Formats: sequence, structure tokens, C-alpha cells
Amino acid sequence: MKKKDMTATLDLTKHDTGTGAHRSRKPVYVDFLPPCNHACPAGEDIQAWLAMAQEGNYKAAWQKLIEDNPFPAIHGRVCYHPCETACNRAYTDEEVSIHAVERFLGDLAMEKGWAPEYIPHPDGKKVLVIGGGPSGLSAAYHLTRMGHEVEIREAGPVAGGMIHFGIPAYRMPRKELQQEIRRVEEMGVKITLNHRVEDVLGEKAEGGFDAVFIAIGAHLGKKIDIPSRDAGKMLDAVSFLRSVENGEDVKLGRKVAIYGGGNTAMDAARTAKRLGAEEAVIIYRRDRANMAAHEFEADEAMEEGVKINWLRTIKEIDATTFKVEVMEIDETGRPQPTGKFEELEADSLIMAVGQDADTGFLKSIEGIEFEWDGTVVINDHMMTGVEGIFAGGDMVPSERSVTIATGHGKKAARYINGWLRNEPYVPADKHPIVDHEKLRLWYRTEAPQVEQGELSPERRNSSFDEILQGFSEKEALFEAKRCLSCGNCFECDGCYGSCPEDAIIKLGPGNRYLYDYDKCTGCAVCYEQCPCYAIEMVQENSAAAGQG
Repeated sequence: MKKKDMTATLDLTKHDTGTGAHRSRKPVYVDFLPPCNHACPAGEDIQAWLAMAQEGNYKAAWQKLIEDNPFPAIHGRVCYHPCETACNRAYTDEEVSIHAVERFLGDLAMEKGWAPEYIPHPDGKKVLVIGGGPSGLSAAYHLTRMGHEVEIREAGPVAGGMIHFGIPAYRMPRKELQQEIRRVEEMGVKITLNHRVEDVLGEKAEGGFDAVFIAIGAHLGKKIDIPSRDAGKMLDAVSFLRSVENGEDVKLGRKVAIYGGGNTAMDAARTAKRLGAEEAVIIYRRDRANMAAHEFEADEAMEEGVKINWLRTIKEIDATTFKVEVMEIDETGRPQPTGKFEELEADSLIMAVGQDADTGFLKSIEGIEFEWDGTVVINDHMMTGVEGIFAGGDMVPSERSVTIATGHGKKAARYINGWLRNEPYVPADKHPIVDHEKLRLWYRTEAPQVEQGELSPERRNSSFDEILQGFSEKEALFEAKRCLSCGNCFECDGCYGSCPEDAIIKLGPGNRYLYDYDKCTGCAVCYEQCPCYAIEMVQENSAAAGQG
């Protein structure tokens, strides 16, 4: 649908309407940016695919979704869904469970064997992707859709990166993970495993690649200095989770301490419980209000018996005894030492204080620059200081999540494609975001969010079975229909039915409406009742006379 010029819109509440022969303003159909779309790190057109799902056209909804995100079954499980945090529906009852509908579509596509439908435009160019995590896989997928030949070279034994080795199976079951990765291979992407790239320029030249995208992820646990830290059994969280995933026999002892307060710390503690630890205790220097982990992660961990010692920091280790200092939060929200100490006993300590990307292999390449933390400097087109070498994901300065990395892959593909074709990619301008205060929900009725089923805490601790359950078709359809279509016409006929002058013409399903300005008096009744704010009143002589 062609977007409209939004430059001349006015707030009718601050001006007289003007009608009849003295009409000073007229209604136009417009499109705003829904907050869910704006908040999605992968850049999904959430509102569009939800609208298709509402009609029961699930295959079309899936095809629309994977135009931006190739892994709906994965993201429907592991994404922290900032789209839902932004959802205007929360001001009516509860936000739309977007992630659960996305998961439903992803799982249904695998069940039905759907394949991506696209028309590539080959140009004979080859791209090397270094790293088979979410960012590298996403870039390879989108570059393939654009018509390029792509090979991924991955240092590990399987593709998936931190989704596979950093997220336990109770959150991301491996069957669905591998199925969505396999779809990328079936599109023609070659994935070479157990291949660690050390000489980027050499492999680029040897393979005849025209461009390189590097997305190696952050797999190295951060180190911190603790006096006598080698006295006890210590592991870093990433290595611990990787060892569990590889089926290694990890001996932790009866009581396990986990140092850190992010999502990885929660996963490490919950995994320790599943491995038989009688007690898993998280030690964290901040309070719950300022923790790095998401609320639900902490809630689920505590439901499973994980203990959390807030406002504590480890000062010294003597074999299995930890000396911890009590902290307090100052007026800026930062933890400060109190000089008060406690002792804690544990058989092993898992360090979960963050991860770094191993970018050392790039330091010999003249032109590539690094930030203080080892992340790689890129320009606005995601290119490093070396022409034709791009980077993204956890190895560049950015927030870190699976969905952000996936979004990086898509953006990188667009910039790489533009560079290869000598047609620089320029992101389209975005329309203003429509907030809940603009909506006029004359049909407002409460329809609370459908809750996903989940395993009981007792069952969780005995296995790595998936905790959250998927939606049935009935539940997914109901949830999709809760979308308010913020900022965009969904053809409710409200304007058509309310116009006293019959000045609105229906153009047929999917084509919206047209104004007959010879009949329109500018009374603004259509504007005042539009539930999703898809009509604006503009000055009579404005060029912003969008139609349909």
C-alpha cells in the first residue's frame, strides 16, 4: 500500500473544523507507524502479518513475516518481544501476545513444509559469511533472496551460534532450531562447519568472494579478578552451557554459586538445578529493580528453586568459602560497598558476568579499527574500515540479543547488496509512531491475552523439556484478532457508515476507501470516529490529499 505524505497534518482538536462552502479542512486517509513495528529489532511488519493471520491466511502471514525474519519458530521462543512492551493494546487490557502467534506460524510452516517464495535477481556475486549464528544466518538468507551465492564458514560443529550453545533446550528445543536452519541450507546456502577462519583476506581471495560479512558472536566469558579465585572449582557460564549442550559430564557438587545477574546467569543456575545440584545460588551486586535479566527469567528461576542473593559481591575465595560484601543502592541507582561481609559455602562457582567476542584474528588486517572492549568499528553501512568487509551481531557496538543480531544480518545484507550492485541502500523514511492516545476505540471491549501453557516447576527440574507450550489454531486466531491495527486502515467501515453526505466510496476488499470532495463538507465525523487513527484532517489547500 502506497504510504501518504504526512507533512501537512494538523490536530483538529486545536482548530475549528469549517464546513460547507467555508470548508477549511478536509479528511485524508493516512498511514502511521504502529509501535510494535517500530520496536521490533528484526524490522518485522508485525501489523501486516497479524492482519493476514486474522483472516486465517496463515501461509501468507508466514511468507510476509519471513520477508524480514527467517526464523519465526526460533524468535517466537527466545525473543524478549519488545514489540509487546510497546503494544497499545496494553492500555485496554493486555498487550497482544505477538511472539506466541509468531511461534504458531513458524511451527505450522515446518509442519506443512512451506518454503520461502521469492524472486531472486542473480548477479554472479559471491559472499563469504564468517559465523553461523543468528546474524550470519540471517545475512546469508537475505543475500540469497537477493540473488547472491553465499557460503557460511562456522568454527563450531553445528550452526546456530549462541542460540544453540548459550540458550538451554528448555527455552529453545533443538529440533525446531535445526529445522529453521536447514531451511536456509535448502535455499542454496552452503554451511561449512568446524572451519575457523584465521585469514579473512586470504580466504576471501582464495574463494573468489566479492564481499565478506563477519558475525562471530560473543563466546568468550569475561574475566574479573577475585583474590585466590583459583582456589575453588570455577567455570565460566558460556563454557558451562556449551559443555552441557555437548553432553559432557559436568560435575558441580551439591551446592553451586553463580556470579552475575543477567539472563545467562539465570540459565546457568536453572541448568545446574536440572543437572542435580541441590542448591543453586545467584550472587548479584545489584537489586532486583536494576538487574540485567528480564523479569520473567528471574521469576521462573525462583519458581524452580534458584536462590538469589541480591546486593552482594564476591571479594575473596578460599577453597569452597566465598567472602561476599553487602552492597547498597545509592541515589543514582548504583551499588555501593557497605563494609559489611558475609560468608557463603559452595562446591563450585559459575562466572556469568558477560561475554566478549574473540576479534583478535582481525587485528592484523590494516584498516579495521576496534573499540576499547574489542568490538569492531563499522560505519553507517555496517562496513569496517576495509572496503567490502562488513560486520554485525555481537561483535560490533550494540545491545545484544538474538533478535538484534538477526536484524543486523538483514540490514547488512541490504548494504552488501547495494555495495555489490553499486546501488547504495538507503533506508526509507519512517512515518510518525501512533500512540494509544490517538486511538478512538468506540468498539473497545476487553479480551485478555491468551496465556501460554507451561510445565510445572516440579517437572521442569527433572528434564530439559520445553517449558512454554505453543498456541492451538483457535488460540492463535483469537490472539491475532486482538490487534488494533494502530495507525492503519483495516476497513472497519466506520467512516463509510458515519459520513452524513455519502462522500466516502468503498473500493473493495483490500483497497480501502476514496473521498468524494465535491460532497465532503469537512464535518470531521469520519475523523472523529476512526478507531485506529487512519484519517487526518488537513488544510484545504494542502498537498497531503492522500486517498484510499
